[in-house]
Amino acid sequence: MMEVDPFIFRLSIFILSIFVGYYVVWSVTPSLHTPLMSVTNAISSVIIVGAIIAALSSKSESIFDTSNIFGFLAIVLAAVNIFGGFLVTQRMLQMYKKKKK
Repeated sequence: MMEVDPFIFRLSIFILSIFVGYYVVWSVTPSLHTPLMSVTNAISSVIIVGAIIAALSSKSESIFDTSNIFGFLAIVLAAVNIFGGFLVTQRMLQMYKKKKK
């Protein structure tokens, strides 16, 4: 029996997840799209934890390792994603509040 190269196996899973994610997101009705996306911003908190680990894990004395730089970049991008998601959610919730006359 042939073995599949682990890189090809992971690449095929990644490509399939792109297609599944695309069809799942675009099949959601517009009224549910923003709350769904704001909930998925919680996943970014997991990304920040992993990014902090990557930014602080270094075997050398230099703070400018590749993992440190990419970890810091991941922290910044995930933080922008989280705060942007909160702002979008607050704006959406303001649209559904009754206006006072």
